[in-house]
Amino acid sequence: MAAANPTATLTSLLRGSTIEDHEEVLKAVNAVLKSSKNNPDALHTRVVALLKLDRFDDALRALDDGGDKLAERCVLEKAYALYKTGQLADAEKLAQGAKKRGLKHVAAQVAYRAEKFEDAARIYQELTSQSAAIEGEENDLRINSSAADAQLEWQGNGDKIEPIRKKPSREDLEAFETSYNAACGCIARGDLGPGSVLLKRARDLCEALDELSDEEKRAEVLPIMVQQAYVFTKLGKLVEAEALQKMIKIADVPEPPSRVIAQNNGLAASTKNDNPYLTQRIFDSVPSLIPTEKLFEHQASILERNRYTIDLQSQKYSGVAYSTASIISKSPSPTISPYVASLAVLNAAGHAKNENSKASLKAILPVLEKRPKDVGLILVIIQLYILTNNPGPAITLLESFFKRLEESTRPTDQDVRFAPGLVALAVSLYRISGRKAPIRTELGKAASYWRRKSKPSVQLLRAAGTALLESANPEDLSAAGEIFSSLRQQDPTDRTAIAGYVASYATTDLAKVFPNLEKLTPVSRLVSGIDAAALEEAGIPSLPVPARASKKRSAETEKDKITPLKKKKLSKSRTPKDFEEGKKMDPERWLPLRDRSTYRPKGKKGKKKAMDLTQGGVVKEEESLELAGGAGTVKVEKATGGKPKKKKGKK
Repeated sequence: MAAANPTATLTSLLRGSTIEDHEEVLKAVNAVLKSSKNNPDALHTRVVALLKLDRFDDALRALDDGGDKLAERCVLEKAYALYKTGQLADAEKLAQGAKKRGLKHVAAQVAYRAEKFEDAARIYQELTSQSAAIEGEENDLRINSSAADAQLEWQGNGDKIEPIRKKPSREDLEAFETSYNAACGCIARGDLGPGSVLLKRARDLCEALDELSDEEKRAEVLPIMVQQAYVFTKLGKLVEAEALQKMIKIADVPEPPSRVIAQNNGLAASTKNDNPYLTQRIFDSVPSLIPTEKLFEHQASILERNRYTIDLQSQKYSGVAYSTASIISKSPSPTISPYVASLAVLNAAGHAKNENSKASLKAILPVLEKRPKDVGLILVIIQLYILTNNPGPAITLLESFFKRLEESTRPTDQDVRFAPGLVALAVSLYRISGRKAPIRTELGKAASYWRRKSKPSVQLLRAAGTALLESANPEDLSAAGEIFSSLRQQDPTDRTAIAGYVASYATTDLAKVFPNLEKLTPVSRLVSGIDAAALEEAGIPSLPVPARASKKRSAETEKDKITPLKKKKLSKSRTPKDFEEGKKMDPERWLPLRDRSTYRPKGKKGKKKAMDLTQGGVVKEEESLELAGGAGTVKVEKATGGKPKKKKGKK
């Protein structure tokens, strides 16, 4: 009987194959390759089978053994294998500028894993704008696109997301994956309330799925629960967070990165770990992650800060100061990177030994002399000045830092100088000190700088325009009008920009802004909830004038009188020998004998001296004598009592 043709066997097997029999396909391919070593179909099929079996290293070896022809045919497969093995740079080179739809998916995944979330979001938007070629692809695109947007928020680049994509749509609330991604976006923006609601929605949708088994549901629900515990902790609901942490078995969390995060969040939410050394031991018990399972940068930075925080609690001050200083020295300066700024805060805490008093300033100020452009260190010192109710030196420190940056010629230094956060800090310090003029100056300078940029800060421009409107100077009003005009160009429907534009030119050129009056909210609607008659009847309210504190001490009241203290019973060792219970003690018993009223000196000299004293002695009386001729009177002393003095004479 003739043997069966291996190629025909492979063809028939591929026709009837399903997703579950990749091992059988691989066996058939290997049988074909024994007789036909360079069969291109068999080589291609072997690579696909290895990828389906998650044997990505074997797939790359098979591609290398197949030669250049196989590599040209299997660009998608090679890029995917490189992506799964963590070789992101090589995968990006293969997928860059791809026109095939499948390779674009791989390019988006590579950009996402490489934390180039803006590129990933752009590719997903391109794929979404085109018609879906595979059934179910539209849902996958919506999930992956929302995940890229959430990561942009975590990265601090939420301004690069279109406003319409930030609000969850109805379709996003129909699947637990999109609900979860929408919740992550809200949490990253600081909207913890809506994020908590969306997390609950995602968990309910996942648990209600019929096509998933109980184990699969558990694997999908656990990361959602980890995120819920994080939100409860941020909201200050530590009891709810700790109760949810008890429901999470860290060993059951399927993905190692999620397992590490769950362990960290459990320690952060716990209210019972008072021993920092035990906390450090638990924190270090998590196994290290392999390169293909590494955390994202914003996650890894949080874990690193937590480790340094535990070291500070364990009084490892010098170690934290040395480790953080070495990382800061390798970073560009100045920088507004949150990661570097947070390390500067920990470095300052190490030098100050966790103190936040005036003594800590003495320990931190010498460090500033070594790193005068460290933004994080400057923020720490300003915060300490504010805590000690001393805003003057804080303003001086920030102004001197700004002056150094303005004198620099580096463009990056100018970006740091007019960073919206630092400008807002300067405005807050001026407002605390009651200085309004520097506020307008600072916001005006920042607005003129950012208006030259392609993507200015909308919040900063709004604040600058609003501050300039408070001035009566026509130049300031004109500058405010230019700022609001630029905001209208970016978003013609921005009602705040329209109102500011009208207010800027209403007193100088009413005809210019007259067409925009209809776009504002009518005055009748603004005052619809105000009762003018009630206000007129109530009159002008007068604030109570605080009474001046009198320097005179007020008379004591019955409550102010000091109640006598209850006498304590003396111990035997402290009781005098002649002490009798109830007998009043001599109040002069603590005075020397000669100073007591009962003291009587001995001897003639002592008695004579005692007679001259006012207490118990002879009182001298005065007598007035008139002088002859009416020249006046004179007082002389007259002694009373005592014996007459004998005349001296011979016996």
